[in-house]
Amino acid sequence: MAEYDFDLITIGAGSGGVAASRRAGMLGARVALCELDRIGGTCVLRGCVPKKLLVYGATFAQDFVDAAGFGWELGSTRCDWAMLQAAKERELDRLNGAYKRMLADAKVTTFSGRAELVDAHTVAIGEQRITAERILLATGGWPLRPEVPGSELGITSNEALSLPAVPRRLIVVGGGYIGVEFAGIYAALGTEVTMVVRGPLPLRGFDEEAREHLAALLVKRGIALRPHSQLAAIERSDDGSLVVRLQSGDVLLGDQVLLATGRGPNTRGLGLERVGVECRPSGAIAVNEFSQSSVASIYAIGDCTDRINLTPVAIAEGRAFVETVYRNNPTPVRHELVPTAVFSMPPLAAVGLSESEARARHGEDAIDIYATMFRPMKNTLAGREERTFMKLVVDRGSQRVLGCHMVGADAPEIIQGLAVALTAGATKADFDRTLALHPTAAEEFVLMREPRRPPAAV
Repeated sequence: MAEYDFDLITIGAGSGGVAASRRAGMLGARVALCELDRIGGTCVLRGCVPKKLLVYGATFAQDFVDAAGFGWELGSTRCDWAMLQAAKERELDRLNGAYKRMLADAKVTTFSGRAELVDAHTVAIGEQRITAERILLATGGWPLRPEVPGSELGITSNEALSLPAVPRRLIVVGGGYIGVEFAGIYAALGTEVTMVVRGPLPLRGFDEEAREHLAALLVKRGIALRPHSQLAAIERSDDGSLVVRLQSGDVLLGDQVLLATGRGPNTRGLGLERVGVECRPSGAIAVNEFSQSSVASIYAIGDCTDRINLTPVAIAEGRAFVETVYRNNPTPVRHELVPTAVFSMPPLAAVGLSESEARARHGEDAIDIYATMFRPMKNTLAGREERTFMKLVVDRGSQRVLGCHMVGADAPEIIQGLAVALTAGATKADFDRTLALHPTAAEEFVLMREPRRPPAAV
């Protein structure tokens, strides 16, 4: 066997790269981890964690309003944005330090700088060259900007996390989870928010009824939706405002424009073509079920493969890579029944198939739908009319529950538990014989007894 500097070189220190590197190091592998930025990647530094901290901060706006219905007398309230930003950055620094300690404890050697493939076993970091038996690519994703005039005037999710001030007017271009989440954050903080959505509703890919319900709630919370709209150009006016021109000819004015128009694999400049690593047209690295690329010594996990772009999936792929390669236990990752949440206000969460997916896969008349909509107990005294939506998608023949969907407070926490049930193959009878925990919102998932008849049209 050829002598290498390391057993494994990982490029990218996000959640997946750190998980794989740490586990391989704990098993005795000599591991090098290369990262251009701080340790932590998108989730810790530019995504899930800072975003949810801002969601928590913004949620207090509605909590203060609700408090009056429960007898609390409050004076004037305002969010000290600079203080919230500073607290968020302290937490990110803490997590960055924790990741560094974990890697050091696993005896992982870290390199700071842009890494590039030289050949199937060699990586360059600046002028330095290091070699390894295997290379793991975990470079994540990066925000995409639409190819329209003036797109450089907009910000992406990276910048939206750390704006110097809360904008008075924000135009969000894009109706995916990133756009919906930032729209909710800034609307709660008092920003006038307009969402420009290409299709009829935000959150394409989620269950249609859940999307409809959430869209109505977003409007009630003051977010203006512009469906069936596409961005044509962005311009800067004489007074400093941003002018957003739509393909319809309509014009919108804002102080910031958030381009939430998708993310792409962060694979440019890695030297993939030079080494012969096969990529899809999007730039995503093509891999097999064991995350192995077309070059036998090179593997890839996480968002740079564009399979399911979620942090827990990247971590699972990293762990499976270590099991396969360093424990001689071939372990594919199941990319099914992955729970997901949109931390909108209120949140949407789901696991399994949507109604339309289930009908397409199992047959138009082979699906039963159980759904409910109710006003949560908290909202009665708070004086809020906002309602929670829940839905079960069930295979009529086997009675197996194929999908669970929820829009409302605590939806992500509830759906995580239901993901266990669906992974275990729960049937509707299992739900029915489960006793309710009263009084909770979650109990409604085990109290829905009658399916809708006839089956709802898709």
